[in-house]
Amino acid sequence: MDNTLIDKVKLLEDKYAQMGQDLHSYLDGLLLSNYLTYWDYIQVDTLLTLQNPKTDYPDEVIFIMYHQITELYFKLSLHELNQIANNGKEILPNGKDNGWKEKIDAKFLTERITRVNRYFESLTKSFEIMVDGMEKEQFLRYRMALLPASGFQSAQYRMIEICSTDFINLVDKDVRVNFENKNASIEELFENIYWNKGATEIATGKKTLTLKQFENKYGQKFIDLANEYKTKNVWQKYLSLTKEEQEHQPLINALKQLDVNVNINWPLMHYKSAVRYLQQNTQDIAATGGTNWQKYLPPRFQKRIFYPTIWTEEEKADWGKGWVETNVFKVH
Repeated sequence: MDNTLIDKVKLLEDKYAQMGQDLHSYLDGLLLSNYLTYWDYIQVDTLLTLQNPKTDYPDEVIFIMYHQITELYFKLSLHELNQIANNGKEILPNGKDNGWKEKIDAKFLTERITRVNRYFESLTKSFEIMVDGMEKEQFLRYRMALLPASGFQSAQYRMIEICSTDFINLVDKDVRVNFENKNASIEELFENIYWNKGATEIATGKKTLTLKQFENKYGQKFIDLANEYKTKNVWQKYLSLTKEEQEHQPLINALKQLDVNVNINWPLMHYKSAVRYLQQNTQDIAATGGTNWQKYLPPRFQKRIFYPTIWTEEEKADWGKGWVETNVFKVH
């Protein structure tokens, strides 16, 4: 063996010795192990079995797979937001982990938010798969087999919101002022969360089964997450920076883009899809979960803004207006 290989073996021996392990046993295991393949590492065979249509309409497979892709991008986003919340990990030159940093800096925060922006921008750009990639007649038929399931029930999307901002900014805008400057609990705020208004029956105003199922499964998890992230959501991490770092323009730009991506572009792509598939001349068709998409999706109705202090009053007043004019009504 050359000296380089001998040095590596010694390093391995030291590594396992520190853990009270015997290098020889691990080498025996390595000799017995099979080569890693792409399909095993990515779990391709399992992944391709996860599409289970409820009808025989071929376009339903498109609908399922795009939503699965969406959830994977959401998981990537939460991975980055978790690093922000917990200050990331720093790997030392010797390959060891020195644990969490005491404090993150503007560079780290900007890089991680930029990653989340890329994930959402990829999703938004690819939404044409849903908007133009299915036959309307097929969708209006197979959707009836999906009741009362709804994309409204994406828990990961709600978790991204919770991790991104102070919880007060997710309260229904019509009652938000009642809780501002008050020491309201997360539980109180959650009772007035903005998405409740979007999951009410159009005719009666009562909670839909979709919302009831959603709350039963995830309600406590959301409350626990919101309590955990009170002091470590993206905004709180921004406020923990020095004044000079807070004025770092690339960071401000990244925060603004995150606000736009999550609170304007993403819901309005859904709105564009709903207009294409659910809007008719005489009446609008309800979504599969009975959600009131006409009032729930447009940002101008919710005024959901993660970082209101970095936007001008005019920008907040016109929240989402430019997107609708350009993409829905074709105003240039």
